[in-house]
Amino acid sequence: MNQLDHIVIAAQDLQQGVDYVRETLGVEIPGGGKHQTMATHNHLMQLGNDAYLEVIAIDSDGRLPRHPRWFGLDSARMRSAIRQRPQLITWVMNTADLQQLAEQVDFDIGIPTALSRDGLSWQIALPEDGRLLGDGMLPYCIQWHSSPHPSQDMADTGCLLQSLTIYHNRPRWLDDQLDAVGAGHLVQIEPLPDNATPYLSATIDTPTGSVTLS
Repeated sequence: MNQLDHIVIAAQDLQQGVDYVRETLGVEIPGGGKHQTMATHNHLMQLGNDAYLEVIAIDSDGRLPRHPRWFGLDSARMRSAIRQRPQLITWVMNTADLQQLAEQVDFDIGIPTALSRDGLSWQIALPEDGRLLGDGMLPYCIQWHSSPHPSQDMADTGCLLQSLTIYHNRPRWLDDQLDAVGAGHLVQIEPLPDNATPYLSATIDTPTGSVTLS
């Protein structure tokens, strides 16, 4: 069955992202690694139940990629949004057969692409233009080829993801899209007025109490 794999916080740089996690969750999120293909790097920590939190930023020391970076990181809109503070931008779903999923879904989730880093290997469906799916409300889809799940080797800071909620002004459309990709059971959907902007909200138990990121 498909599972929630991780939530993604984008930052202008990694130090900004680390500071944000410290200020909001009260923990230090350790370093992860570099994605040479994407010229990005990250920090990572467990959130329980084979899920994790990723803080990701453009690696200014990396070689400029030949294609748009993932998670919309190259867009002017995204760069403007994270200039002031990091943002919870999207989430990722873990699936057992990414190729089959990409073929059976009647909308474009991206091209299954093989990637690897530091002994980890996976496939992830990447939109050709690097965009967020559904402005971040629909998940990127990933299939890990490493066992056990990589979150098992990440730092346990005592944080546990309790829920991921999507607030949306087209809840029926969103529900249909999530069901089509097999992700409807992974999130909660709350309606918004027609003129409101959709957003994600993650509730996380921390060592000092419950915190909601949105």
